[in-house]
Amino acid sequence: MSKRKRYTKSLAYIEKYVSKGGKILDLGTSNELAKRIAEKGYKVENTKGEDLDQDHTSVEDESYEAVTAFEIFEHMLAPYNILKAIKAKKLIATVPLRLWFKSAFWSKTNEWDRHYHEFEEKQFVWLLEKTGWTVVESEKWASPIRQIGIRPILRYFYPRYLIVYCERK
Repeated sequence: MSKRKRYTKSLAYIEKYVSKGGKILDLGTSNELAKRIAEKGYKVENTKGEDLDQDHTSVEDESYEAVTAFEIFEHMLAPYNILKAIKAKKLIATVPLRLWFKSAFWSKTNEWDRHYHEFEEKQFVWLLEKTGWTVVESEKWASPIRQIGIRPILRYFYPRYLIVYCERK
């Protein structure tokens, strides 16, 4: 997926739903997108590389206005647990969608870069609802790649990514 497209959509959701200068916890270690969010005037902190399937300490801090999770839940064995533990009232997340013509990504060399889940939209929304979140806005988009073949052509037409903005009362 084009990082520029993902970053543009992610930043637009943050600017729409998080107060300027708001405190954000970004799940995952420091990354280029988190740096861009900080450059826009938000106070961004990242998790430290802990196993978020087992350690929920970082999301239990009530001082965050929002939690962001950009392509992290597909790497977790049990995203239900961390979604349930989040104390912030706002969540912005992106996930890859399952495609009928492509299997889940599974790195052969990096055990942390594997997709245990690639969601259908209804599946991810249900997971959010079961953990107490209400989806306020969502959007899907395709992610064409510059390769030759049937699957690269199909990626022009089938949405590959989902972004959601959720609230919890």
